[in-house]
Amino acid sequence: MAKEKINMPQLGESVTEGTISSWLVSVGDTVEKYDPIAEVMTDKVNAEVPSSFSGKIVDLVAEEGETIEVGNLICYIETEGSGEASEESSASDKPETPVEKDGVGSSDDEDQPMKKRYSPAVMRMAQENDIDLNQVQGSGRGGRITRKDIEKIIASGDLPKAGDAPKQKEQVQESQPAKETKEAPAPQPAKQSSGPQPTANEGDIEIPVTGVRKAIAQNMVKSKTEIPHAWMMVEVDVTNLVEYRNSVKEDFKQKEGFSLTFFSFFVKAVAQALKEYPQLNSTWAGDKIIQRKAINLNIAVAKENELFVPVIKDADDKSIKGLAKDITDLATKARNGKLTNDDMQGGTFTVNNTGSFGSVQSMGVINHPQAAILQVESIVKKPVYMNGMFAARDMVNLCLSLDHRVLDGLVAGNFLARVKEILETMTKENTSVY
Repeated sequence: MAKEKINMPQLGESVTEGTISSWLVSVGDTVEKYDPIAEVMTDKVNAEVPSSFSGKIVDLVAEEGETIEVGNLICYIETEGSGEASEESSASDKPETPVEKDGVGSSDDEDQPMKKRYSPAVMRMAQENDIDLNQVQGSGRGGRITRKDIEKIIASGDLPKAGDAPKQKEQVQESQPAKETKEAPAPQPAKQSSGPQPTANEGDIEIPVTGVRKAIAQNMVKSKTEIPHAWMMVEVDVTNLVEYRNSVKEDFKQKEGFSLTFFSFFVKAVAQALKEYPQLNSTWAGDKIIQRKAINLNIAVAKENELFVPVIKDADDKSIKGLAKDITDLATKARNGKLTNDDMQGGTFTVNNTGSFGSVQSMGVINHPQAAILQVESIVKKPVYMNGMFAARDMVNLCLSLDHRVLDGLVAGNFLARVKEILETMTKENTSVY
């Protein structure tokens, strides 16, 4: 029998780590190659990790809730094979070297207590905060020290150093500012002040910031600190569009099997305007601006407290029907946790349907490193003065946030004016959904 390693796979172009949401197997289970063995959450998608071999699971090295860097060990599997050479090779290149109290590592991981097998995240946090792991009581399987154990110690401010007397569990030191770390108990994406962080009072609920929510926080702070945002808004009369869509939506739903939403019309108008004003379809790249040829539109989809921005590829080549289908499919996949890495890659401009929440005016945070984001607000009936009288019209606000390094007000204003023109002239006579 041969003992093989299964490592955290690369689950996306820019993904560097993943969190084990849940194990789908237990020690002793027999699996076939490509069978799913774990659910992993990254900053982009939730995905199942397949087994690289057929065999029996003999050790789950990573724990549920633990964040593992890409390429690092998550479990061992026993397979049919030549045995000795494979096992020796597997032992020699294990990424986690056991740490003994006397500083000498053993040659066989299997003889070590679980306490001595530290994950990369635990080792990094201990080194950054000068914590002596020999003095830490682990709460994991076999006494293993988990990231949560280190986070609690950092939060308390009572950091065990080499040479200190061992701490008792009930011993609590007076509160002092915790040292800054990349993964604090409530992880913050930007550099924090050296002062103490807020603490929970009795009755408060502490919600760990992990996975997608952590990635959202990091990306939003990065966007707001790096990108000089500017903002503008136009009001659009979509009365003709509303009448057209309402007149065909029932037949469309019956024929196609999915809904013809207002949002698909807005996405079509944006894609068309981006072809005419490609400056909006750009990326800031330090010493240059990259103007993208492909028009790949991110759309924002919320799932409970998570926000995903899957991509409609080549949106300018698609009909309103095609866009409506893509919007429906991506939204369904997002809410069912079925988005793939390909669904999330390659976006060049973001359109956000804030109107679905009843919002009438908002300022979006740009989806870094794109140059702009457009908020499509709620369609509202308003009295509008036209042709010498007031009339009830369907009005909508389009709110554009732009990167002022890439775009100036003139080109952004012209782009918005063009989107407005396209939408206001969408009628049954001149617009086809097919």
